[in-house]
Amino acid sequence: MSASNISDNSLPATLFLTGIPGLEWAHTWIAIPFCAMYLVALAGNATLLLVIVADRALHTPMYLFLCLLSLTDLALSSTTVPRMLVILWLQAGEISFSGCLTQMFCVHSIYTLESLVLLAMAFDRYVAICNPLRYTTILNHTVIGRIGLVGILRSVAIVSPFIFLLRRLPYCQQRVMAHTYCEHMGIARLACANITVNIVYGLTVALLAMGLDSTLIIISYGFILHAVFRLPSRDAQHKALSTCGSHLGVILVFYIPAFFSFLTHRFGQHRVPKHVHIFLANLYVLVPPVLNPIIYGAKTKEIRSRLIFLCPSLATC
Repeated sequence: MSASNISDNSLPATLFLTGIPGLEWAHTWIAIPFCAMYLVALAGNATLLLVIVADRALHTPMYLFLCLLSLTDLALSSTTVPRMLVILWLQAGEISFSGCLTQMFCVHSIYTLESLVLLAMAFDRYVAICNPLRYTTILNHTVIGRIGLVGILRSVAIVSPFIFLLRRLPYCQQRVMAHTYCEHMGIARLACANITVNIVYGLTVALLAMGLDSTLIIISYGFILHAVFRLPSRDAQHKALSTCGSHLGVILVFYIPAFFSFLTHRFGQHRVPKHVHIFLANLYVLVPPVLNPIIYGAKTKEIRSRLIFLCPSLATC
């Protein structure tokens, strides 16, 4: 690289997010369901938080973890969707480089935290079903607080290096990123240098953090299902299987699009159509915040009864 090029390789002042490449003609229409989903996510998670906080009878491990899940859902969707809608509706995709790094840090750290919360909820169900007599001993408020703190510290610790890895790279003339929000590999691809370290570290984080979390979740539900099939009552088995099936469905929606996006950035750049990749990357920040309040909240008897008490008109639904 010549000396003249090196002098031009300072960090860019701004970047430009284009939205969903290849679907520019449909941006306005795509933004409508995205906006509707975001409003549903806001209303559902905010309602869930208010119901649980207002009722001391719900201050149990299961519902405290549900509060943490709602908080992370609100943060994940609010970090990405408002700017996404501005890009899709107004074509206003310009963002400062520091603002892009901030959004990237928030998206990845919140997602990593939510992954740990889902693992904690799976462990909660495992203890409740497989070791009910020690449930309150194993999962007391102190333990829950420590899990939350460990989750935050873990997220910050493994995502913070992304910022330093991106700031060390030289950036030439490329300032346009085909995406609706900033993520690590999307920014790294703009650099005019070798990004092997970024690829390796990003893949390591995905496999050791989210990969390990998802594996432990599967193991937990394996023990839960083993315990369920030993229940004497068919009705109890059916109810437990229905609940586990719903939870596993949400977990799959949370992990599969994210892993698809992570792996496509590293191995499928020229094999997966860009619009498919970016569209799925939007789904993993939109769909779980919409589904979680319904699956974990509205389908839970205690939450549903509190909602009906607060709003009697729901009883007729």
